[in-house]
Amino acid sequence: MVRALHYRNYRLFFGGQIISLVGTWMTNIATSWLVYRLTGSTLLLGIVGFSGQLPSFLLLPFAGLVVDRCDRHKLLIATQALSMVQSFALAVLTFSHQITIPWLLVLSAFQGLVNAFDMPCRQAFVVDIVEKKEDLCNAIALNSSMFNAARIVGPAIGGILIAAVGEGGCFLADGVSYLAVIVALMLMVIKIKEPLKPATAGKMSQFKEGLKYSIQSRPIRSLIGLIALVSLMGIPYMVLMPAFAGTVLKGGPHTLGFLMTAAGAGALVGALWLASRRSVLGLGRVIPLAAAAFGMGLIAFSFSRSLWLCLVVLVIAGCGFMVQMAASNTILQTIVDDDKRGRVMSLFVMAFMGATPLGSLLAGGLSQKIGVPHTLLISGVCCLAGAYWFYKQLPEIREAIRPIYKTLGIIPEVTAGIEMVAELSLPPEE
Repeated sequence: MVRALHYRNYRLFFGGQIISLVGTWMTNIATSWLVYRLTGSTLLLGIVGFSGQLPSFLLLPFAGLVVDRCDRHKLLIATQALSMVQSFALAVLTFSHQITIPWLLVLSAFQGLVNAFDMPCRQAFVVDIVEKKEDLCNAIALNSSMFNAARIVGPAIGGILIAAVGEGGCFLADGVSYLAVIVALMLMVIKIKEPLKPATAGKMSQFKEGLKYSIQSRPIRSLIGLIALVSLMGIPYMVLMPAFAGTVLKGGPHTLGFLMTAAGAGALVGALWLASRRSVLGLGRVIPLAAAAFGMGLIAFSFSRSLWLCLVVLVIAGCGFMVQMAASNTILQTIVDDDKRGRVMSLFVMAFMGATPLGSLLAGGLSQKIGVPHTLLISGVCCLAGAYWFYKQLPEIREAIRPIYKTLGIIPEVTAGIEMVAELSLPPEE
């Protein structure tokens, strides 16, 4: 379950990131609660979420090219340092009582610009620090476990800090937490690889090459398509969580922290299950099941008026979403060509980061008209429809992936099985 931790660089990456991600989740919950406290508007919750994610969507095509051509190690250090500056700026403005919605919009947009480079770079960097491809599946699952362990701890601490010292305490703690990942990155010893060949085509041609490669591949196209649908219709439930906690459950920041923690706990369970798997084989059929579980969890959440029932169904929803995302990520990282990894992962992140802000606006506006519970119900139904759409494509996806697995040889038993079937299908020799 933890075999990827045998690599020193990955251990450093894992340790630094988990501390930083706790701070990130504290900032997420503090930002949402601050917006709702200042305005009481679900629409503004959606707008602030949109402002933080739109810049990522616009820049990701260019960011993928940068990730493919530059030193990912140095790029990550730069993005983490800029994120630290953003968190300290939020803390100063909040403690000095100068924080306003315009400031939140500006700083959220700045973080979105940084994330455009940080997110695909982090995805691709895992391949640089995990030397054996057969351990890549475990590393990605451990990343998801790390992310969701922080998702459990961060909101819980954030809710306590908000109640004790206000939102500024969360922003300050987040800024300090970035020091851990920056130090960890600086301690890494990255093996020098063959320098990349100079690009002979222009940036637009390289982008078109990566886009064509992704569209022509049935597995890549379908995986990214499902992520986009779920991100558009499902993930925006997160921006409605403060309103649900305050207006439906009649709670405060502690209630919001419990809800966020429950979703994170479910996601952690899903990530640990993925980490326990020995190979990538079978993940294709897991993806639609996980997406369906996420959709059904949202539907049950929309009908719930009890905190304890909400916590149970959010565990199911969080598990389903994380398994779908991490399994899709694992398959993509396994089958994509190395020289196009940054561009494909930028499209993967683009599907998530690009659809989510639009979904945040849609969910915020729709909840103003029909209420938060009905908006969540529609979200869950759409996720179920997406799961069924992907399920219907599974035979063609398997057919396209099978020869790639055989060529890579990352699952010897599968390769041997394919060859044995081929031999048995031959007519007997005279």
